[in-house]
Amino acid sequence: MCESAHVRSVAGTEELITKRLRLRPWTDEDADAALAIFGKREVARWLAPAMPRVADRDEMRQLLARWITEHDEAGRPLGHWAIEIRHSGLIIGAVALLPLPPGCTDLEIGWQITPAAWGHGYGAEAGHAVAHQAFANGVSEVFAVVRLGNTRGVATARRVEMEWVGETDKYYGLTLQIYRLTAADLDYPEAAAGVRR
Repeated sequence: MCESAHVRSVAGTEELITKRLRLRPWTDEDADAALAIFGKREVARWLAPAMPRVADRDEMRQLLARWITEHDEAGRPLGHWAIEIRHSGLIIGAVALLPLPPGCTDLEIGWQITPAAWGHGYGAEAGHAVAHQAFANGVSEVFAVVRLGNTRGVATARRVEMEWVGETDKYYGLTLQIYRLTAADLDYPEAAAGVRR
């Protein structure tokens, strides 16, 4: 169970709660909200693995079905979560913890936030929550892979307190910047994310 002053698991569910966010598994009913994120070119251009923006609701439903199956089969701490604003229930992003190919021994935290919600620290807050639950479940380190030129991705990785490791092309056939966070180095969200230590 993932418990800290800033992140808690909801008993009997796969949900994680932070001060401002609720992270929960995706459902079939989330296609429109997910399309509002993954249908945006400014989000899709930074995805790793590289993929075009999701073109329509049917394509989004197929992708969600795959994520739901992966989430159910992977088991904790791995998975795909929708990011909701707690007070409104509005889905503003996605976060995942998944094995990095080709070896699938390194675990990647990935986050995507709809452009309308950029600049509020939601990606970092969700990244912290997923890192907390990963470390509470025995994971010793997690990584973020950031495409070259993605300054927002770099800023979010740093706000999650990840350290730059270097560049590599071993993941997804792309040249990527690698950031790492170990269980010993996990910090709490910065004040800008609405939480103080």
